[in-house]
Amino acid sequence: MVECDFDGGDCLEFNALYPDCAVQIPSDIGDGLCHGGFYNTIECDFDGGDCTDFNAKYPDCLVEYPYYIGDGECDGGNYNTEKCGFDGGDCPQ
Repeated sequence: MVECDFDGGDCLEFNALYPDCAVQIPSDIGDGLCHGGFYNTIECDFDGGDCTDFNAKYPDCLVEYPYYIGDGECDGGNYNTEKCGFDGGDCPQ
């Protein structure tokens, strides 16, 4: 990523680990939260491994913010579906 050349080489390790991962905020990869979209792809190692458990538990749950699943708050909408475990148990069935 060209833009990383301008921040003192902070992205060199990221680029070596994820050469085909094109995300807006590289520091979100592997930060402990499963992010959706381009982050949860094979190119980004499923968000640096953050989405491995989520993908295994909810393989058909496609939401923008997977880390909302099971966060203790019923988010409704696409989160409150059988595919997403009714928001990881946060919403009553």
